[in-house]
Amino acid sequence: MLKIKNLHASVDGKEILRGIDFEVKAGEVHAIMGPNGSGKSTLASVIAGSDKFTVEADELSFEGEDLRDMSIEERARKGLFLGFQYPVEIPGVTMANFMKIAVNEQRKSRGEEPLTAAEFLKMMREKAKVVELDAKMTSRAVNVGFSGGEKKKNEIFQMAMLDPKLAILDETDSGLDIDALRIVATGVTKLHTPENATVVITHYQRLLDYIVPDFVHVLYKGKIIYSGDKSLALKLEKEGYDWLINDYKE
Repeated sequence: MLKIKNLHASVDGKEILRGIDFEVKAGEVHAIMGPNGSGKSTLASVIAGSDKFTVEADELSFEGEDLRDMSIEERARKGLFLGFQYPVEIPGVTMANFMKIAVNEQRKSRGEEPLTAAEFLKMMREKAKVVELDAKMTSRAVNVGFSGGEKKKNEIFQMAMLDPKLAILDETDSGLDIDALRIVATGVTKLHTPENATVVITHYQRLLDYIVPDFVHVLYKGKIIYSGDKSLALKLEKEGYDWLINDYKE
């Protein structure tokens, strides 16, 4: 599904990613962990198509198509979704209108007819249940006045509506209390199928109690320095990163 070979990314002449090799197949859940400043959010942004970075790679492809010449919009239409660490507010645009445009633009790119108002409302009600989102929230401006937990629920609601092939979730657990974490993470798990894939960027094992990864990768100084199964996250929770970093040689 996603193939990355020897990925480098820099901004203003400063190299952040320094040779990433990473592959995600359909049906898999990958967790990316690592100390602050390791390049985790940069990796997510580069995959999604942010133009603030200078990118070089031997391969950066999604379902066999080269991503390097695709805009953010094209990548989204192909089925890539990025859940932001800090979701943005869009004053004056209701969630319902925002999602109707997004869903119908996606359908248009696939040669499908737009949903009718009745079809869209039915879909929205069904998907809102995934993250226990109050129906009243969809009539409010996107994320305006939302709490941290509401913003993250809203992100996963958008993910449910768009049904992406690959979802990249950048610190979805950031700022969530225990109940909100459970609701958001359970929602992500409900949306996972053998046909799609999820990449979760997190600092904490607690998220991975709900979203159980097939693979855990440690990113440090712009490189993946260690990979393992879900037990690696438990070890990192108990022992931190020192045991890896101290043995790491560039």
